Formats: sequence, structure tokens, C-alpha cells
Amino acid sequence: MNYYVLGERELVLGFKLAGVSGSAVTNRQEALDSFLKMTGQSSQVNELTEKDRPKVLILTEDVSDMLSKEVQDWQLKAKSPLIVEIPGLLGHLKGHKTLTDSIREAVGISV
Repeated sequence: MNYYVLGERELVLGFKLAGVSGSAVTNRQEALDSFLKMTGQSSQVNELTEKDRPKVLILTEDVSDMLSKEVQDWQLKAKSPLIVEIPGLLGHLKGHKTLTDSIREAVGISV
């Protein structure tokens, strides 16, 4: 499976050590450019082909907050890549649910 991560430089470096490509982003414009490229919505000349695009796009919570409208719109389309949120280097942002919390809420039982 093809993965790609967008987040802080140190986090992206850690993923690269595990063989996962990524882009370090520090502001909304960098995040948006990378997001559009990875989802195939970019109009740049060097746009990725469907085959080269990741199947799973990993975003830190910070990046997800920067791109909240774009991420929500993409998730409603239910297209590839699947977007997965992870905590950044400083841990979970206040107000964000963990995966376990989401499962508990959806299933109604504690895991």
C-alpha cells in the first residue's frame, strides 16, 4: 500500500526512516499545495498519475486543522486516498478525539 504523510519536519523524517514518503509543511499554503497534489486536484504540470498517488494520506492534527474544509470535502467524496489523522509531536490537540474514543462512540462499548 502506498502511504504519504504531511506534518512537522521531525515527524516526516521519522516516517521516512520507516519507508513512508512525506512533506514537511509549516503553513496553510504549503499544506494545501501538497494536499492538492496528493489527491490529484492540482493543476501543476508535474501532477501525479492515479497509479503514483498514495492510497492513504496521513495528516497530523495541525495540518488537518489548517485544511479542515478541504479535508471534509474530500472525505465526503469517498475517494482514494483515505485520509488518516494522527497527533503531532506535541500530542493530541484539545478537542480532537482519539481513534479509541471514536470507536467507543460509534460502537457504544469500551475497548
